[in-house]
Amino acid sequence: MIARKQRGQVIAETLPLAKMGEEWVVPSQTGKGVYIVGKDEFGNPHCQCPDFDNRGVKCKHIFAVEFNLTRAVAVDGTVTVTKSVTVTEKTTYKQAWPAYDRAQSREKDRIQELLFDLCRELSESENAARGRRPHTVKDSVFSMVFKVYSTVSARRFSSDLREAHKRGFLSADVPGIKVCKFMENPDFTPILKALIARSAAPLKAVETGFAVDSSGFGSSKFEKWFDHKYGVTRSKCVWVKAHIACGVKTNIVTAIRILDKDAADSPQFVPLVTETARTFAIGEVSADKAYTSLENFEAVAGFGGTAFMAFKQNATGAKGGLFQKMFHFFKFKQDEYMNHYHKRSNVESTFSMMKRKFGDAVRSKSDTAMVNEVLCKVLAHNLCVLNQEECELGIEAMFGPSEVKQLSA
Repeated sequence: MIARKQRGQVIAETLPLAKMGEEWVVPSQTGKGVYIVGKDEFGNPHCQCPDFDNRGVKCKHIFAVEFNLTRAVAVDGTVTVTKSVTVTEKTTYKQAWPAYDRAQSREKDRIQELLFDLCRELSESENAARGRRPHTVKDSVFSMVFKVYSTVSARRFSSDLREAHKRGFLSADVPGIKVCKFMENPDFTPILKALIARSAAPLKAVETGFAVDSSGFGSSKFEKWFDHKYGVTRSKCVWVKAHIACGVKTNIVTAIRILDKDAADSPQFVPLVTETARTFAIGEVSADKAYTSLENFEAVAGFGGTAFMAFKQNATGAKGGLFQKMFHFFKFKQDEYMNHYHKRSNVESTFSMMKRKFGDAVRSKSDTAMVNEVLCKVLAHNLCVLNQEECELGIEAMFGPSEVKQLSA
């Protein structure tokens, strides 16, 4: 029995449920108020609780009503409960341990090889100024991403850079502290974005389903603001908000946009899907209710795919078009629709993978450096995914010609 169904049974057995016409009044399990359980215009169960609003499937209050309806009370007070037995087959997904062990054992070496190959075509800017010759774009980008992958400070990273130079991945010895200066360069931002898209290309034959969402990366930088309610000046952490599209099978990031931290989610959906479609064939795209709009449904359909997004509680099919069609799909075939929609959880897993491995905050202080550092985290994540998939799928990541070389600093 699932947890929500068990809690629903507890509510039905311990709390009084009242019927009001065609609806039921179900007390909150915490004792704070009540929720109304009834049916929508299509005859499907509906509840006013936040859990049902967010998930769109049966909550514990609906289960409580269903369990209460199976209980028959006789005149003498005897309670007869009609029970049914459901056999649930548990699916176990086995870990391919030999492939996992091989991928982890060689990851640091393979990451450098993939990163070097990825940066190979980066062109150099013309520098007619006098003075010491600057580090190449290839060396700069390689050092930035490799430093973020290492998760150590710039000074302790110096030994890794010396080793990379000996192995031929760098054309010159780069001091670790110099990487912080590279992060400050805004010219590297479009290069890193292009490399993220290019690093996902080797998996274009694997991924046809994608998920879109956003998440924030904290920092050690704080800004002051005035709280009008309490009349005091307070400080809050400055953070970087990343909008991404990722594959639901491998968790590879296919597109990224980093804008203002207060930028809305929905307007970023079409650009992310459009960038993904340049390399990948779009089968389906899932996203939460923040992205639900007629424009976003039609954008995915324009690339030959289907969008599965959660609908808000007050949503109807009045907008017409594809929005109405998918709304009716959701209402009449809710289980099938939700099976597609719940693939969206993979984008949460992608952010979790990045933050657990490379940290959920950035070390940089300036706005440009913070953006570049987040981009380096995403690119390092993609290279780790490629290494893992090489071992599991038996493929070899190859980076063909691209337009990245035209985005020189």
